[in-house]
Amino acid sequence: MKSYLFPIALQIIGILVVIAEIFIPSLGLLAAIALTLFVYSLYLVFTTISTTVGMVFTGVDLILVPVLIVFGMKILAKSPLALKRELSKQDGVVSQKEQLEAYINMKGNSVTDLRPAGMAQINSQRVDVVTDGEYIDAGTPIVVTGVTGNQIVVGKS
Repeated sequence: MKSYLFPIALQIIGILVVIAEIFIPSLGLLAAIALTLFVYSLYLVFTTISTTVGMVFTGVDLILVPVLIVFGMKILAKSPLALKRELSKQDGVVSQKEQLEAYINMKGNSVTDLRPAGMAQINSQRVDVVTDGEYIDAGTPIVVTGVTGNQIVVGKS
């Protein structure tokens, strides 16, 4: 009976190290330690006890470790270590420059060929623009149809 205790202790320590790996970023160091513990435990079981017991240990490891990882990730998502705050416009977070909104419905001319991105002259300023996929020759009158992110979207006027 005492020959079972050390491999079981190694298995339990390996499980604890897997749980620690989920919550402590170690760049895989803890995972390597856990793998070493599992392999050494299985080596001891196969060489000192029996092949049948070794297969049982292996089966338990193959079932228990993935289950622990899945439940650990679910717990991690609900723990204080996870980012729970969502960034939204209501909180004042803006993902685009506010002055770009002023370009909507303004007219100008394309300075370069827009295929679909290029430069345009709008309101006496050179700005980077993009079309909805159409090709527009240089010097063509354009109108700003929208702003997505930090891109000014234009079309033929």
